[in-house]
Amino acid sequence: MKISQNIKVAVDAVVFGYQQKELSVLLIKRGIQPFKGAWALPGGLVLENESLEHAVERELLEETGVTIDYLEQLYTFGTPKRDPRNRVISVTYFGLVSPNHFKISASTDAAEVQWFPIHELPKLAFDHNRILTTALQRLQNKINYQPIGFELLKKEFPFSDLENLYQTILNQKIDRRNFRKKIMSFGILTETDKTHQPSSGRPAKLFKFNAKKYKELEKKGFHFEIKFA
Repeated sequence: MKISQNIKVAVDAVVFGYQQKELSVLLIKRGIQPFKGAWALPGGLVLENESLEHAVERELLEETGVTIDYLEQLYTFGTPKRDPRNRVISVTYFGLVSPNHFKISASTDAAEVQWFPIHELPKLAFDHNRILTTALQRLQNKINYQPIGFELLKKEFPFSDLENLYQTILNQKIDRRNFRKKIMSFGILTETDKTHQPSSGRPAKLFKFNAKKYKELEKKGFHFEIKFA
């Protein structure tokens, strides 16, 4: 049987941020057709002789001004007619960043770029709502068995910030005592000699992430199960 193909390969990036105790996602407003003027995930076609990883990093930098050290491959979306122009298969990635570390700027195909709270999202172009939902589910599942999310916090932070981050991502209350006990047992947090004075209550100790210890444990494999309140 003769097989004829005219398939293009694209990459799309779901970038999560965390600010003011709210999970957000980075979106661009499309400057070209189709869906001109609609909000979408950053991304585009893979160039000839370009790896998928380089393509998604390039598109993200060009359209938003953001660079990420690590993007995890999420899923491949290839439903026919997902793009009205051509048959396009999208290899999607997701990553975590602190929005305060970047000055976002739109360029190339993007007319605008903006952080949107996860609960205040506009209707997205193509099948990007589905992609975003899949990425959020992956993040919620992963955070249940492996400590992640330190990229979203300041370099030094009170333990309550880490608790709030997890509760925000999971969208439910956690057992705070059990959570603290498990996190501290891993040794992935280092206590500093600094404190944070909240608007009310006692000063709180500040911690920082121990990346070396985390990588050691990651090789062995984590067993991290969150209990909910």
